[in-house]
Amino acid sequence: MSNYVKVFKVFRQFIVPIISTICLVISPVSAAEVDKGLPNYIKSSGIEGSLKSIGSDTLNNLMTLWTEGFRKEYLSVKIEIEGKGSGTAPPALISGTAHFGPMSRPMKSVEEDEFEEKYGYKPLAMRGAVDALAVFVHKDNPIQCLSLPQVDAVFSKTRKGGLDKDAVTWGDLGLGGEWSSKPISVYGRNSASGTYGYFKEVALADGDYKDSVKEQPGSSAVVQSVATDKYSIGYSGVGYKTADVRTVPISSNAGGECFDASAQNAYEGKYPIARFLYIYFNKRPGSPLDPLRGEFVKYVLSQQGQQAVVKDGYFPIPSAIASQDLAAAGLE
Repeated sequence: MSNYVKVFKVFRQFIVPIISTICLVISPVSAAEVDKGLPNYIKSSGIEGSLKSIGSDTLNNLMTLWTEGFRKEYLSVKIEIEGKGSGTAPPALISGTAHFGPMSRPMKSVEEDEFEEKYGYKPLAMRGAVDALAVFVHKDNPIQCLSLPQVDAVFSKTRKGGLDKDAVTWGDLGLGGEWSSKPISVYGRNSASGTYGYFKEVALADGDYKDSVKEQPGSSAVVQSVATDKYSIGYSGVGYKTADVRTVPISSNAGGECFDASAQNAYEGKYPIARFLYIYFNKRPGSPLDPLRGEFVKYVLSQQGQQAVVKDGYFPIPSAIASQDLAAAGLE
């Protein structure tokens, strides 16, 4: 069994069942609608102070929208957002320079261990949104479907997905005519990004990126690069989609059915590169969160907070998941 198949089976076993529970509690008519079971946010009194967020670039826009909505309720509150990659969140939480650490991937065990070594307990996370990590091409690109092994052959030099041939031209992926001999120009994120790590794990079966991948500092930069480079391909959160690019439907294996990066496909576990977007924070077990952070968490997991998720192009968290995370934070 190839390493790719092993990694994908692990993904299906642990990630897909979690994502799939969402489709049970959100109307299938419009899966991107905010769950009516989520609470409306009710303003509390005496909330003031400052917050700082350090972490994922993917979550920059969403953190900004949450901040704007939260500050409409609390005009005196100041919130600073710094997004340079998910890898910057754990050190900031450990050092105490950040109150929140947005991450587009789960914390690695070594990161949790370093936090626990200092504080004596692990950091807490809430799931703020669901993302489909999309593969983008130029809007004029006619490619209709790619399998994960093909995606691996485009981005990875180790090809753990199982293909025995490198994909360097669009003809290698089945396109003819003027596209057949055109080299594939490949864009991706830098190693500090959680998106980089997640794509490496799921799409590349933990293989190594090609040296030719043009690393970009942010998710929007990847999409902008693909939009201006006709023969290019790149990966980024689906929330960064623009009119100048297309998302390519993906199948989990060669010859399998392809699914686009839509809300319904992410909720049902059909789209193979779906993930939660997290916000980590420091909460001592048995002790309540301070009021300011507690109210921000409640806002994110409210009707208003999840409407911001939809506005930013991601998929909202259902009430069942929100209830779990609120309870874990002592905010039931």
